[in-house]
Amino acid sequence: MERKKLYRSEKNKIISGIFGGVGEYFDIDPSLLRLFWVLVVVFTGLFPGIIAYATAVAVVPKKAHKLE
Repeated sequence: MERKKLYRSEKNKIISGIFGGVGEYFDIDPSLLRLFWVLVVVFTGLFPGIIAYATAVAVVPKKAHKLE
């Protein structure tokens, strides 16, 4: 059994692929994740949301392409 890993999506991305990758990992529509994130950022403050997103971009790797 192959272990699932979290990667930034190359296919489903708007800025960096974070929500696309999380959506693929949890099998959730990334648009719903993006909408939820916007609501969280609006109601809790812009700065913490930007810091959290930037941290995710720095920590979550891009998926390596397989050589064929």
